[in-house]
Amino acid sequence: MKHLWQQTRSFPPAVRLLMANQFAINLAFYMLMPYLAAHLSGELGLAAWAVGLVLGVRNFSQQGMFLIGGTLADRFGYKAPILAGCLLRTAGFGLLGWVDSLPALIAASAATGFAGALFNPAVRAYLAAEAGERRVDAFATFNVYYQAGMLLGPLVGLALLAADFRLVCTVAAAIFAALTLLQWRALPARRGATVDTGSVPDGVLAQWRTVVANRPFLLFATAMIGSYVLTFQVYLALPLAAGDALGSRGTMATSGLFVVSATVAVLGQLRLTGWAKRRWSPADALVRGLAAMGLAFLPLALTPPGAASAVLVSLVAAVVLLAAGSAVVYPFEMDTVVALSGDRLVATHYGFYNTVSGLGITVGNLVTGALWDFAERHDALWLTWCTLTITGLASAASVAALARRGRLATREPQLAPA
Repeated sequence: MKHLWQQTRSFPPAVRLLMANQFAINLAFYMLMPYLAAHLSGELGLAAWAVGLVLGVRNFSQQGMFLIGGTLADRFGYKAPILAGCLLRTAGFGLLGWVDSLPALIAASAATGFAGALFNPAVRAYLAAEAGERRVDAFATFNVYYQAGMLLGPLVGLALLAADFRLVCTVAAAIFAALTLLQWRALPARRGATVDTGSVPDGVLAQWRTVVANRPFLLFATAMIGSYVLTFQVYLALPLAAGDALGSRGTMATSGLFVVSATVAVLGQLRLTGWAKRRWSPADALVRGLAAMGLAFLPLALTPPGAASAVLVSLVAAVVLLAAGSAVVYPFEMDTVVALSGDRLVATHYGFYNTVSGLGITVGNLVTGALWDFAERHDALWLTWCTLTITGLASAASVAALARRGRLATREPQLAPA
């Protein structure tokens, strides 16, 4: 904790505020969202399809709108989308606890999702701009606060849930209201670095064409899809494996896996980043981190399916290695996005990057789920784990190939197209 405090204090006030902001955002989000499905199906009595629709709308309105949020941040500055996102999530979370009709729930869910699409690219672009040459360290420290909010959120939500789900929603909304006020008062207005008088192209389509024409960036975003598919298995394949091996105890084991994952990130992020910076280039750190994420699933492929204790040990090992690999990758990944953007339209690049990742997660989940069903029918769960391992290694090989060809070098700032 002392190291974290010293590292945090070494950054400018705006960066420190953004880190505290992200902790509170995740605290409020994860104190509510894990329990929303149970509230919709239990207390409100919605059918399963309606619950899926409400949750799906939230995911689509965030993942599908990241590009819009990043575009707005580059056109109007970073502060406005951050404030708008926090204010919108205040309203969305407040509504989720007090409405019971399906149209109102869909509207509230869409508001909470679009709020994330507004402030996520803006926060990361703001952080990159303020941190300057210390971007890797800033993103590493930022991820500690991010993961800490994920770790504490469900625990706070569970405690409040003992009283009432409406209390959970009200407290979460109050946190976002306080964040809105705090950032309105204390967060300085900030725009991206201006490399020329025409730094922001005229028109939204011109912004998007600039990003789409950035071939090294597109190749990097495509190569990194595998890392997001692997990270999401904490929500999909690993809980399925826990339930398959442990039965009714699988839910408790899954909760434990979430805690282990967040704890590894909180306690190990700064140490792993410092260790990687001393030994490897950014590209090497990305390649090794991605390889570790892929290899995290190999112990499960070698574990007999019926041995509950062995499966549990392999699940913990997989989560630890997956979290450690992700902790190595994340700060260098975020820094590479800025480098490939040429420090121009950074928020739009982040928005596009997150949209590509979101689409990759959706397709990856469909493929992983179908593969799991096939493997389970044929008593060959090892096939799922081997496929995930290959996915990680393929992602690492793709990034390594881009580095060898010089595609990960910092781009020189370019003039806006006429």
